[in-house]
Parts: sequence; structure tokens; C-alpha cells
Amino acid sequence: MKKVTVALIGAGLRGVNYLEYALQHPDELQVVAVAEPKAERRDSFKSRHGLEDEKCFDSWDEFFAVPKLADAVLICTQDKQHFDPTMKALEAGYHVLLEKPMSPDAKECILMGEMASRVNRVFSICHVLRYTHFFSTIKSLLDNGTIGKLMSIDHNENVGYWHQAHSFVRGNWRRKEDSSPMILAKSCHDLDILLWLAGSDCTRVSSFGSLSHFTSDQAPEGAPLRCLDGCPVSDECLYYTPKHYLTDDTNWPTSAISDDLSYNARYKALQEGPYGRCVYHCDNDVVDHQVVNLEFANSVTAAFTMSAFTRDVSRTIKLMGTKGEIHGAMEKNEIEVIDFDSGKAERISLVDMGGHVGHGGGDMGLIKDFLRLVREDGKCQGLTSADRSVQSHFMAFAAEQSRIDGRIIDLTSFTHRFRT
Repeated sequence: MKKVTVALIGAGLRGVNYLEYALQHPDELQVVAVAEPKAERRDSFKSRHGLEDEKCFDSWDEFFAVPKLADAVLICTQDKQHFDPTMKALEAGYHVLLEKPMSPDAKECILMGEMASRVNRVFSICHVLRYTHFFSTIKSLLDNGTIGKLMSIDHNENVGYWHQAHSFVRGNWRRKEDSSPMILAKSCHDLDILLWLAGSDCTRVSSFGSLSHFTSDQAPEGAPLRCLDGCPVSDECLYYTPKHYLTDDTNWPTSAISDDLSYNARYKALQEGPYGRCVYHCDNDVVDHQVVNLEFANSVTAAFTMSAFTRDVSRTIKLMGTKGEIHGAMEKNEIEVIDFDSGKAERISLVDMGGHVGHGGGDMGLIKDFLRLVREDGKCQGLTSADRSVQSHFMAFAAEQSRIDGRIIDLTSFTHRFRT
């Protein structure tokens, strides 16, 4: 088996987690370079993977200025920083694995996909849910006709109140202008999985939702701009920062607030950085709840709900067919199949393949499949190739437009506007 070499562009948590695969399977994957502007992250990654000094770069421009160093690049920069390094990587002859979303700009999504086709390079998107044991089992059940013809899907992404506060109120994805709309940044995973399960092109989209709770008019009386500035309701507030970030647990999400995870460094981060702000006095503008209705060409309909107001971070799904139903809870690793004729319910218990951080084993499954595609030099398509991902991205773009305009979006016409 040929060992694949890869360079990482953007050594944040996602990229670092993906490339744990190289440490677990050194005979399959070797990391040979990194481009990361933050010295602490760059040095940490360099040490972890034993990189040479001359193969550690401050920027992707520096990386692409030297002759080709690897078979592939993994691009894990922020949402609005995906297009330039992707286009440069493809043009330089690298195969590319790109973190989702492809881009918050619809035209850029199309251009990246066209470039990959033109240069005949592997271009996969990190839609990791397709690689989970949970969703691949559901897909197999559907393909085998277990519940007859699929008619409807009811899918929920339960964001979790604390996760919403961390990532989408205080964190990097709090503002559409700086990252992406919530439906794209958080839920393009889910629209992609609905497209895959439905097994047909999406034709029409409608959506409703808003930012209703994490706003200044919901702030408790006397709440300061920062939690540590003497908040009068600290004991009862769900979002009081020391409850979340100054505990003995320094795993994610605490690991995101500071590269130095000592207590003093974390305390200083809450005094000065974005994660110390009152959730009711931030500059966030992405929605905290949204519903999306989807119609597919094969008459399947789907209802998707994304909500911040849940305790657990989880995904739950119900699929309704002509002969039965499938109920699933991803984080519980449980699937139940109900047969209408016999009335029997079969419970399928899956092995935990990686928990929340690893998307139920999807992260490692994604990397493994990408390596297979690279070894085959782009001669076949993976589950999350760009041409497939573009459609699910446009479902998200259309959903956001529908939410804003209050109208049903014809997806074919909507997409055509950006291809001309």
C-alpha cells in the first residue's frame, strides 16, 4: 500500500484532529508540512509530527511558493479563507481535502469544483456524516428496501445550549459576515446527509428561523459585558463562563479558548477574549433556531430542524416508508426498524466509533477514504466529491434566502443564477 504524504493548511482543532490518523497509521499517511500563522499552533503541530523547520510555513502563500511537497493538502482554515488556498493547491497539482463548508460564497463553490475537474485532481469535502457507521447503516437499510419506498424524513440537529453559546454566540461562527450563515456553518452536514438518504436531487426549499434569545433585550438586569465583571446572576446563569471554562476539564470546548490551558491563561482569556463575554451582549447575528423543508425529485419530502435549545449535542432522525419506519439517535448509537406488517421492532445497537468530537467515527472514515482516492489518482469518486457537495451547499444557500425572503425557492432556477 502506497503511503500518502499530506500538508496541513490551518493547524486549528479540526485539522489537528483529522491528522491524528497519521499518528495512528504511519504506514498509510505521513504529514510532511504545515502552514499556520499562529506560532504556538505551528510549533505544537511541528513537534507532534516531527516536521523539519524548512517545511513549517507562516502562510499558505509561503507554502505554495516552494516546489510541490506532498501528494495532497488538507485545508482547515476559516470558512472565508477556503477559496484561495484551494485554487492554488489544485493548480499546483495537489489533491485536496477541504473542511466544510466549501465557501460562504456560492460562486466560489462552483469555481472550485470546476477547477478540480479541469486539473483532474481529487477534491473531497469534509462531510463526515456520510462516513459514520450510524448513517451508512441507515443508507444500507433504505437501499435494501427495508421500509419499502422512502416517503418522508424528519431530521433534527440538536445543537446544545452550551455549544451554541461557545461556537455561535461567542465563537468564530457567530457572525455571517465573518464566517457563514448558521445553516451553512453548522448544518451543511445535515443537508448533505438528507440529500444522500433521499437519493434524488433536491427541487424546492423553504425555511423559517431567527435569532431570538441570545440578544441584548434578553439580558438579565444588571448583566455586565463580561461575566467576570461582577455578574449579579452568576449563580443561576446557564452561560456564566467559569462554569464552562475554568473547570478541571480542559478538553474541547475549553481547549478552543487559549493555546495555553493553564488556569491563569484561561482566566486571562475570559478577561480579554471573546469567550469571556456575556452571551446577551455579544455581536452575534446568526440564528439560534431554524427549520428547513425540502422536496426532492423522487417525491421524498424532508423536514429539518436546527435548534440551540437542547441539553445534548445530538442528531435524531425518523425515516418513513411505505412498509415501515426507521428511528435513529446518532449519539446513542441506536437504530430502530419498525415493520408495518408484522408490527415488530428491531433494535440495532452500533459500536461507539469515536464520540462527538470524532463525529461517530466519521472523521477517520473520511480520511481513510480520501487516502484511497489519492492512491487511485482521482480515477473514481468518493462519497463527498465536490460535484455532490455543491448541491447540498446550494440547498443551504437557498434555505437562507428563503428564511430572509419568506418564499419557496426553486433550486434549479436558484442554482442557475450562479452558473451563468
